Amino acid sequence: MFVHSSQQMAEKKLLLLYILKELEIPVTQSQITDFVLENDIMNYFTLQLFLGELKESEFVVEEERNYKQYFVITDKGISTLNYFLDRIPSSMIKKVDDLLLSKKEELQKQAEMSAEYIKLGDSDFLVKLQVVENGQTTFNLSLNVASNKQAREICENWRNNGQDLYGKLINVLIID
Repeated sequence: MFVHSSQQMAEKKLLLLYILKELEIPVTQSQITDFVLENDIMNYFTLQLFLGELKESEFVVEEERNYKQYFVITDKGISTLNYFLDRIPSSMIKKVDDLLLSKKEELQKQAEMSAEYIKLGDSDFLVKLQVVENGQTTFNLSLNVASNKQAREICENWRNNGQDLYGKLINVLIID
């Protein structure tokens, strides 16, 4: 898991570019960190160092969307990856491809159904629920609630049942 040689460092950076490209959606730092650590691809400190270096080299950028920072591979990153793809061991590519099959759907669902809350006052929280389809916000709901517990529960329910809740809400709104 520790990276020692410059060749291993290059492989791991290329692998990060590969993961970001194959996910096909922007991901938060915590999402990429969870994926890399859960699958023992590299350790936390190496990952953070490499993400910083990839950003500095403009192979990836961080974009703000809905008050969150997302990592996105740039055209320069894609070109570099395509040029040096053969430097990533095929066994590692296969491993990542297999892991991404299960993770990709989960991350896309998270990207489509977002929920977050912020504290406004001592006992006032703003909950923001959103549906994004094809990069466009199709539904956005903000509501004030009286407790942190309510805010957390609403966000959790939206994350777990957002598709159903959104469908039901639309049906209620369009019924004559």
